[in-house]
Amino acid sequence: MNIASFSVKNSQLMLVLFAMAIALGVNTLMTMPRAEDPEMEAPLYPIIAIYPGTSPQDMEQLVVKPIEDRICELQNLKKVVAIVGDGVAILQVDYKYGTDVDANYSELVREVNAIRSDLPDGLMSLEIRKVTPTDVNIIQAAIISENASYVSMKAQAEKLKEQLEKVKALKNVKYYGIPEENIEVNLKLDRLAQMHIPLNAVLGALQSEAANIPGGAVRAGSKTFNVKTSGNFTSIDEIENTVVWTANGKLVYLKDVAEVTLGFEENRHITRLNGHRCLFFTAAQKAGQNISQTQSEFKPILEQFQKELPSNMEFVTHFDQAENVASRLGGLGVDFAIAILLVAITLLPLGGRASMVVMISIPLSLAIGLVMLDLMGFTLNQLSIVGLVVALGLLVDDSIVVVENIERWLLEGKSRREAAIGATKQITLAVVGCTVTLIIAFMPLVFLPEGSGDFIRGLPMAVISAVLASMVVSLTVIPFLGSVILRGHHNPEGNFFMRLLKRVISGSYSKLLDRALRHPLITLLVAGVIFGGSLALFPVIGFSLFPASEKPQFLVNVTLPLQSHIAETDALTRKVEHTLAQNPNIEYYATNVGHGNPRIYYNVIPANERPDFAEIFVQLDPHTPVVEKRKVIEDLRTEFASFPGAKIEVKDFEQGPPIEAPVAVRLFGDNLDTLRSLAAHVEAMVSGIEGTLYVNNPLKNVKSDLRVKIHKDKARMLGIQTADIDKTVRLGIAGVEIGTYTDAGGEEYDIVVSTPKSGPATIEVFDQLYVNSMTGVAIPLKQVADIVFEASPSTINHLDKNRFVTVTAFVQKGYLTNDLINKTIEGMDKMQLPNGYRYVMAGEVESRQESFGGFGSVILVTVFLFVAVLILLFKTFKSTLIVLSVIPLGVIGAVVALWLTGNSLSFVAVIGLIALAGIEVKNSILLVDFTNQLRKEGMGLEDAIREAGEIRFLPIVLTSLTAIGGLIPIAISSNPLIAPLAIVLIGGLISSTVLSRIVTPIVYKLIPPRVEVE
Repeated sequence: MNIASFSVKNSQLMLVLFAMAIALGVNTLMTMPRAEDPEMEAPLYPIIAIYPGTSPQDMEQLVVKPIEDRICELQNLKKVVAIVGDGVAILQVDYKYGTDVDANYSELVREVNAIRSDLPDGLMSLEIRKVTPTDVNIIQAAIISENASYVSMKAQAEKLKEQLEKVKALKNVKYYGIPEENIEVNLKLDRLAQMHIPLNAVLGALQSEAANIPGGAVRAGSKTFNVKTSGNFTSIDEIENTVVWTANGKLVYLKDVAEVTLGFEENRHITRLNGHRCLFFTAAQKAGQNISQTQSEFKPILEQFQKELPSNMEFVTHFDQAENVASRLGGLGVDFAIAILLVAITLLPLGGRASMVVMISIPLSLAIGLVMLDLMGFTLNQLSIVGLVVALGLLVDDSIVVVENIERWLLEGKSRREAAIGATKQITLAVVGCTVTLIIAFMPLVFLPEGSGDFIRGLPMAVISAVLASMVVSLTVIPFLGSVILRGHHNPEGNFFMRLLKRVISGSYSKLLDRALRHPLITLLVAGVIFGGSLALFPVIGFSLFPASEKPQFLVNVTLPLQSHIAETDALTRKVEHTLAQNPNIEYYATNVGHGNPRIYYNVIPANERPDFAEIFVQLDPHTPVVEKRKVIEDLRTEFASFPGAKIEVKDFEQGPPIEAPVAVRLFGDNLDTLRSLAAHVEAMVSGIEGTLYVNNPLKNVKSDLRVKIHKDKARMLGIQTADIDKTVRLGIAGVEIGTYTDAGGEEYDIVVSTPKSGPATIEVFDQLYVNSMTGVAIPLKQVADIVFEASPSTINHLDKNRFVTVTAFVQKGYLTNDLINKTIEGMDKMQLPNGYRYVMAGEVESRQESFGGFGSVILVTVFLFVAVLILLFKTFKSTLIVLSVIPLGVIGAVVALWLTGNSLSFVAVIGLIALAGIEVKNSILLVDFTNQLRKEGMGLEDAIREAGEIRFLPIVLTSLTAIGGLIPIAISSNPLIAPLAIVLIGGLISSTVLSRIVTPIVYKLIPPRVEVE
C-alpha cells in the first residue's frame, strides 16, 4: 500500500494528524524564542589588561609578550591579535570555529592565571571575556538631570539596577557616566618630610590595616568556631586613626599627615542624551529567551521607576530592541500576508476547489516547519522568518503538481478516490526527486563555515524544514483532501483564468516550440549568446559581502588630535551635538565622551576608554525610510568634513561579521619607524583612489610622552631607591590603591592614596613632589630626576606575535567596494617593500576568505549529490544533463535583475543563486520525467516533447508564479540584507521559466535519453 492510498483510506486519522500539526505549530509560534538577530557563539575571547600610565612599548614588553608566549602554544588557535595602547592592551584570542566555546574559555583562564605572578605588580586589572551575541544590550535608557548630584543619581541607578536584576531573563544590568566613589587619602608630603616619616611606612601601614585575612576555624568541645580577624576598614574615622609611624614614644596617626575624604575619581566617561547631562542604563538578555516576553517583564518596572523619580530627574528609554523586533517581525508578518494573497491570486487558474486544497498545504507545511525549527534550536528572527517567506512560494509547488495531476485524471473519467491515489502514485517519485534536489541546493548554505554560516543558517534551515514538510503534506494530506473536495465533473477547459492561460500557451508557446524544434542548433546558439551577455554584467554589478543595515540608526565618531584631554574632546563634541539637534529626522542622540557607546548592535564592540575620542549613537524617527536615512548620513558627512580640529566619521551599521573597514591593507614588519613610513605611503596611495572615504593610518601621528629620567647614582648616594621614585610619581599623578573600605550599608570603596590636587594632574605636579630617603628626609624629585619629552608610538599591534599596522578606508556612496579593493591591490603590488616586510589584504577580502573558506568542498559535494539524485531518478546521464542545462538560464535573469535594481552580487545574492539552481532543476525534473513517461507509453520523440511541454507548462508556470508572488514582498522591502535574495530568485525564475521551456525540449531532442517502451 502506497502512502497516498493509506492517507485516502484512513481519512479520520489524517484529520486528527492535520489538527495536531496545526495545534503544535500555533503553540510553537507563541512560545518560540524571538530575537532580532540569530544567536551565534563565536570562539572569540578578548583579554583586557589595564596598567595606567604605561606607554605602549612598556605594555608590549611587560604585559603583552609574556601573555602571547603562553597562549600561542595552545591548540586550535586561529589567530591572536594584540592592540597595545597607553595603559591598556587588548589581546583578541580567536579559536577555530566549531571548537568547544566553554572549554576554550576555561583553558584560556587557566593559562593566563598561571602566568599572573610573572606580570607587573602594578597591573590594575587583567580580565578575560567571552564574546557572546547575548552581550548585546536590548535596552539603553537614560536618567537625565542638569542639577542632581552624582550621589543622588547613583542612588536612583542602583535602585533601578536592583529591580531589573530580579528579571530572570535579563543579565549585565549596568549604568555608565558616573565616576566611581572612592576614599581619597591626600598625603601632605611636606608634613611627612618635617616629621621624617618615609612614604613607604605610610603606605605599608595602610595596606596592613586594610588587609582582610580570614583566621580559619577552631574546635572547642563538640563545636567548631570561625575565627574573625581585624578585617578591612569599616569607617572613615577608622582610616583617619590608622597609626602610620611612631617617634620617641609618640604615635603618628594618618590624620596628622593626610586628609581623608569621600570623593569621586576623575570622570573619564561623560554621557549626555540629546545634549542633556545624564547617566546611561543598559541591560542584555540571556540566551534562549523571548524578547517580547522579556519586555513585558521589564517594561512595568521602567514605567513605575519613571513615576517615582524626583522632580529634578527624568527617565527616557531611547533604545528598546524589543520594539525593533516587534516592528521588524510585524513588517515581515505583513509581507507574509501579502505573499499569501499573491500566492492565492496565482492559483486562480486552478479553480476554487483546487486552489482551496493547495492553500490548505500552506499553514500545515509552515506549522510542521516551525516545529522542526524549534526542535533544532533556532529562534524566530529576521533570517528564519525570511526563510519561511521564501519557502512560502515553494512549498505549494508539490501540492500544485499533485492537484493538477489528480484533476487531469478526473477529466479522464476516473473516480475521485481512484484519481487521488493513482495520480499521486504516478508523480510521487518526481515530487520526492524535486524536493530532494531543492533541499540539496540549500545544503551548502547550511554548511557555510565560520561566523557567516552561523549568522545565515536559520534561513536555509527554515526553507528546508518547510519544503520537506510540504512534500509530506502533498503526498498525504493533499490526496486525502482531493478525494473529498475535488469534483469529477467540470469544464475540461477550466475556468476563465485557466482558459486565458491555455490560450497564451497554445497561442505563443506551442508555435515558438515548433519553430525551435525545427532549428535546434540556432536556438541553443541564441541561448548561449544571451547567457554570455549576462556573464559580462558581473563586473558591472560588482561584488560586496554584506550590505549596510536598514535600521534607522548610525554612529558618529569624533576623534581629536592625539593626546587631547577629555575637556577638549567634550567641547568639540558639543558642537557636533548642536549640528545633530538641527536635523528634524533625528529623534535621539546619545553622546559618550571618552568611551564608545554601550553595545547595542551585534557586530559592533564599543571603543575602550580614550580621552581624545567620543561616540554618538544617533537614532532617527523609527519610520524613516532607508533612502532618507542614507541621505541624512551623506548630508552629515558633507557637513562634518569641514569641521576644524577633529576627524568626524559618520558610520552606518553593517550586516554580517565585524570588519575594521571594507578596504584594509595590513603591513607586517618588526621596526616601528619603517612600518610608519610604509603606512604613510599606503595611506597616500589609498587616499588617491577615487571613492575612498575616512582613510585611517594609526601610525600617522607620533605621541609624545614624559619620561622621568632618574639620576641613579645621585639617588643612591642620597639613600633613595628607584622604586621609591616611581611610587612617588604614581602617587602624585594617578594615586595608589592600597585596599578597600566597606560602609555600614555594605557598599565597597577603593582607598586611593595621592597628593592634594584641585583637578586632573598637570605638568606642574612634578614641582610639588618630594621623595623620601631611607632616613625620612624629603628630597625634591627634580634633584634626582629630569622630566624630558620623548616620542612614543600611539599604538602597537601584533598578529600572532608579529608587529603590524592596518591602513583602512571606507567606500563612498556610488562606488563599488570590489573596484576599490582591486585598485588598492594594484597599487600595493607596484610598491617595493623592504626585505622582511609584507602586506596582506584585510577587511572585506579577509572576511570573504573566512566566509567562503572551505566552501568549495561543500559546493563539490552538492554538485555530485545533485547528479547522484538525478541519476537515481532517471537512471541515465543524458536525462541528468538535460535537467541541469536549465541552470545557466536562471543566471541570466538573476544578474539582469540585480543590475536593473542597482544591487551588487552580495553574500546573500550568492545564496540566492545557489537556491535558484535547486528551484530550476525542480521544474525541469517535472518536464523531463513526463516526457520520458510519454515515450514509455509509445509516443514518438517530438510528439512526446510537444505533449509534455504543453501539459507540464501549466503546473510549471503556476509553481513559478506562486514562488514569484511569495517573493515579491521581500524584493520590494527596505531590508538590504534580504531583498537581493528575493530579487535574484524572481529574476532567475522569470528567465528560466521562459527560456527553459524552449531550451530544455531542444536539449532533450539533441540528446534523447534511452527509454524502454512498456
